Amino acid sequence: MRFSSIPGLASTKSLLIESVKSAHAAHAQLFAGSEGALNLPLALAYATYLHCQQKGDDACGTCAACSKSLKYIHPDTHFVFPVSNVKNDKDEERFKSEILKSWRSFLTEQPFGNASDWISSFGGEDKQAFISRDESRAMIKALALKPFESPLKVMIIWQPELMHPSAANGILKILEEPAAHTYFILVTNAADQLLPTILSRTQLISIPLLKDDEIKQYLLNTGVESTKAAHITQLAEGNLNLALKLVDEEDDDRAQRFAEWMRACFKRNFATLASLADDYHNLDKLGQQHMLHYSMNMFREALLIKAGATGILRTQGEEQKFISDFSKVMDVTKIEKAYTILNQSSYHLERNGSAKMIFMDLSLQLARIINP
Repeated sequence: MRFSSIPGLASTKSLLIESVKSAHAAHAQLFAGSEGALNLPLALAYATYLHCQQKGDDACGTCAACSKSLKYIHPDTHFVFPVSNVKNDKDEERFKSEILKSWRSFLTEQPFGNASDWISSFGGEDKQAFISRDESRAMIKALALKPFESPLKVMIIWQPELMHPSAANGILKILEEPAAHTYFILVTNAADQLLPTILSRTQLISIPLLKDDEIKQYLLNTGVESTKAAHITQLAEGNLNLALKLVDEEDDDRAQRFAEWMRACFKRNFATLASLADDYHNLDKLGQQHMLHYSMNMFREALLIKAGATGILRTQGEEQKFISDFSKVMDVTKIEKAYTILNQSSYHLERNGSAKMIFMDLSLQLARIINP
């Protein structure tokens, strides 16, 4: 990954590049951003830049170091990431070799993917992924060796919030007193879950979500039709990974489905809600999550209307007309409660709860909120 392969984030890229040029790069950095932020791609690009033998305003992409970094096989870039022993493989070395191959394939095929995509890619959906205590020991062992080819070593720790407590404690000393010419890049979507002692030992690099025009331009550059790109940009809300998934999703009747759902909640039409729960259950997992995200976006639009901020609405046409009418039966407290339980439902769905039960319970709660 090179910086030029990542859309937007010009100021963040410039900050990282200048820190290396001026020899002021911190040896332990925390790339922190909300879900959908491109902090892992930036960490990969930063590692490529650090190793590059002909660096300028970006990694050259052609030297021997870049050739290996772009395939994620540079011997002086080490990766630590959450995993579950899905096959209960008793041959530990074989398992590590296979999971590393899966990791490299994931980075190549889904460069903007998230933790759920990674877990799905190696078939670990049914087990909790984490960074084990043994992994921290292996990390310390790897860093004790001299660099193989580069003047420096890079350790990328992805999702450090999923570290076993003893693993997290195990890396504190090497973060505080790293070996010479060693760079740690911790990449997180939940900095608030990290140990304060880890936060205090790392330099924070905040990675924002992409702007709408950056998402849209990226989609246009990949051949997405303009109208569709605009609609996807509205739904993605700065999350490029989500935007790319929406490109591959067939156009659906999400707006009509949401309107029918809200009317059934308002009227407390439980027969319709039960039928909608069956329909929801029959969607694939991606479609189920997108429906919840779309619904949260619609409640956000209702909040903007209640606040009189219609100038920044994302909805248009019939979609906007419905949400404008819908907002008349809502108030700020109702919207806040509805958004919260939608977000909780998304969390439970992500952890493989029953989609039908989640949707039905959510519908009953929404009915109580919308029309108490």
